[in-house]
Amino acid sequence: MEGDIFGEIGNTAQIDSRLLLVFQKSLLQAQDILNQNRLLINEINQNHESKMPDNLSRNVGLIRELNNNIRRVVDLYADLSGSFTKSRDASSEGDSSSGTLKSDGKANQKRIRSS
Repeated sequence: MEGDIFGEIGNTAQIDSRLLLVFQKSLLQAQDILNQNRLLINEINQNHESKMPDNLSRNVGLIRELNNNIRRVVDLYADLSGSFTKSRDASSEGDSSSGTLKSDGKANQKRIRSS
């Protein structure tokens, strides 16, 4: 019996540490994109203040890039939220085999049917 308990604890710790690494990687990606957005916004503001036609037309592309970056950050946070929710649901079921991480780092939850 004791071996089963310790096996569950070890498996849960492994899942949690892998999940933590996935979260860290995603948050670093989001931070990199947000840093890039700050630079884009500064350039857009400078171009706008210059009122030069070439700079103003360049802003169209910069604003598109900014919007795409914002979408990427939203997607990263949505994936993080889903992974966190799935991992918490899996751990609250009390069966360490019900929550696993796929190779892409996303949580994969198996449903256990009650008889």
